[in-house]
Amino acid sequence: MLRKFIGALPTIVCMAILALSAGCRQAVEDAGTSADRTRAGFLPIFNGRDLTGWEAVGNARWTVEDGKLVGTQGDDNAPGDLFTEAAYSDFLLTATYRVQWPCNSGVWFRYQSAAKAYQADILEYKDPECYSGTLYCPGKMFLAMNTDKTLVDRDGWNTMQVRAEADHIQIWLNDRQVADIHDDTSDSGRIGFQVHPGAEFGPMKIIVRELLLKPLRNSN
Repeated sequence: MLRKFIGALPTIVCMAILALSAGCRQAVEDAGTSADRTRAGFLPIFNGRDLTGWEAVGNARWTVEDGKLVGTQGDDNAPGDLFTEAAYSDFLLTATYRVQWPCNSGVWFRYQSAAKAYQADILEYKDPECYSGTLYCPGKMFLAMNTDKTLVDRDGWNTMQVRAEADHIQIWLNDRQVADIHDDTSDSGRIGFQVHPGAEFGPMKIIVRELLLKPLRNSN
């Protein structure tokens, strides 16, 4: 038995070296990607450790698990929002997320109040039919709708990009543009996430892996 183990030892060592090499290579690639984004002017606004720089409103639960931001309903299907403490005016925002369905959530931006804000929706809406990437504005309902459900990865990670510059708002979902409008409801405000109320959304969970922002002009 010992002779067999000794004979197999070179193979075991080689496999271990290959696994270590692959892990190191992935770490270098990840570090390179982060460095590229930093050089391009993108900054993380979620640190992956805790909720420093964020404020919870309402009774939803917001936690950090395995480096990811997680939002779920609170007791008795309680809703809530999580906002940055800082406000932003003109920017390019990239959010990488996945959800557990059924879900009604979204990325708030230029949020000043419940009546003055925008949201890049994360949902499946029936009437009118629309999907994640739809642009919502309180009091005006949907300013632009994504009607192509095939753009949504229901089980995996999605990337939402929001560009807000003056009155021009654009949204991309997984590299496909789904909104391009001009509107002057709000010119600055906080960025955040929503957990919607209601028993129908009880199982919902939003998980955010990365949140990067590049200021385009001045932020407040």
